[in-house]
Amino acid sequence: MDILPTLYNEITDFLGISQAWEILKSGDYRAFRTYDGIVALIYPIIPLLLFLELILGFVYKKPQTKVYKVNFLIYIFNRFIGRFIAIAMVAYIIGILQPIVPFQINFTWYSLIYGYIVWEFGHFLYHYWGHKVRLFWCLHSTHHAPEDMNLSVTHAHFFLEAPYADVIRTTVCLLLGVQPEMLFLIMFIDGTWGAFIHIGENLLKDGRLGFLNKIILTPSHHRVHHARNPLYMDTNFCNLLNIWDKVFGTFQNESQDVEIEYGITRKMNSGSFLDVYFGEIIALAKDVSKAPGIKKKLKYIFMPPGWHHSEEHQTAKIIRNNYLKKLQTRDSP
Repeated sequence: MDILPTLYNEITDFLGISQAWEILKSGDYRAFRTYDGIVALIYPIIPLLLFLELILGFVYKKPQTKVYKVNFLIYIFNRFIGRFIAIAMVAYIIGILQPIVPFQINFTWYSLIYGYIVWEFGHFLYHYWGHKVRLFWCLHSTHHAPEDMNLSVTHAHFFLEAPYADVIRTTVCLLLGVQPEMLFLIMFIDGTWGAFIHIGENLLKDGRLGFLNKIILTPSHHRVHHARNPLYMDTNFCNLLNIWDKVFGTFQNESQDVEIEYGITRKMNSGSFLDVYFGEIIALAKDVSKAPGIKKKLKYIFMPPGWHHSEEHQTAKIIRNNYLKKLQTRDSP
């Protein structure tokens, strides 16, 4: 393997400048007016903001170095694994379902709205199950382990989470009539916004974004989602449109009275790559090995995190409901 070209490709891929650089080298600047050209200009925005956020962290003396270090290691590890396990689940699911889908909508601006609402439903399902099924939480918990919020958290994912998510989201979209061309556009919009909402306070102090906080899911809402406070646990599963959180009762605004505490409730070393990446899998394996009987062993795998065979459950739903009951009791005359 030629190290320098590989390193060059990795850097340009991370910075998101590969497409723009190719257009600049071609000299055909009119390409920037096409869809691909616009995409090429948008891709570098998040990496640029990440570096700016990192610099401002040192300026404000809030460098969050532990979070950046672990998330960088996760990014490198996932890139390494990806060289040997190339799972193009979106293309695979399209290949299976496209010939048998019952209907497909035409690609118009108003059908794009429908398509995005459908996509958000698929995203809600994947994300909700990622918090409510212990096995899926093992894949998703890596993303929630950081104890600070910044754009590097975008890269904190277990490598199998994306295939699991793509199977659900793509299947839902295709079965409900979203054509592949529209799906790829939605994925680009969703991926860009999904990265931006992880922006930290070093770069954006107030994540509410003014009037937008009442219309869409903002960085403030996603900070709530990453919180381990009882009020905030297991809320705001959508990515851009908050419609399904409101439909299913999982929507939660950031409270001025409850300061966000990031991370997960399990005692862990958030500065350890191994604990962040594999800690929940190890914890699940220990619980399964100690559980009496096959039925309870299986329940540890499929019940929500916090479920216990002794019936002394500490799931997010129980913790949050108990907290809300105490609030109601305290505030009642």
